[in-house]
Amino acid sequence: MEASFGKIQLPDFLLVDFFKDNLVLYDDKITTKEAAVIKEEKPIAATATSPLILTKKQEIIAPKKWFFGDNTKQILILVKDTEAVYLRDEWLQFLTNILGACKLNIGDVAIVNYANNPINFTSLNEQLNPQFYLMFDVASQDILLPFTVPNYQLQKFGNATFLLAPSLALMQGNTEAVKMEKSRLWLSLKKLFNI
Repeated sequence: MEASFGKIQLPDFLLVDFFKDNLVLYDDKITTKEAAVIKEEKPIAATATSPLILTKKQEIIAPKKWFFGDNTKQILILVKDTEAVYLRDEWLQFLTNILGACKLNIGDVAIVNYANNPINFTSLNEQLNPQFYLMFDVASQDILLPFTVPNYQLQKFGNATFLLAPSLALMQGNTEAVKMEKSRLWLSLKKLFNI
């Protein structure tokens, strides 16, 4: 028995499955292809009178965050630490404890390392709008303030209050000198934040 494969007719759904990527359906009428014809090239009616300027789409790049914290209570802490991006871990721990005693946290403040970001008062004021400045080992002249203040003395200027203190390195440990510095800082912070 000889089978003739030329006369087998497959159902439409099988054809679709077999040739789903290559099957093209045409209308029932048969069309013939026209021979390729070279058409005459027509000149352009007018040329551009001004030069074509291509502009690149400019990407907006957010600046890197140059301070630590969220500044929710507009309290700026300026430190001078040449060994860290923001500040050393032990200094951060000390500040966290001090802020906790003041009923504040790191999210309430902006910590700027002046050693890595030497910025002036005007820029700080415009970008962070602090109401309180706590400056550790950063002199008022460093940020171009028009006054000098002894450590631990509160000073109002503009819409802000300033408190200058020595380096946080002097507040590490448990010696009598360290305890004295911590005590002086605590008394000033109590006045600053009305505790």
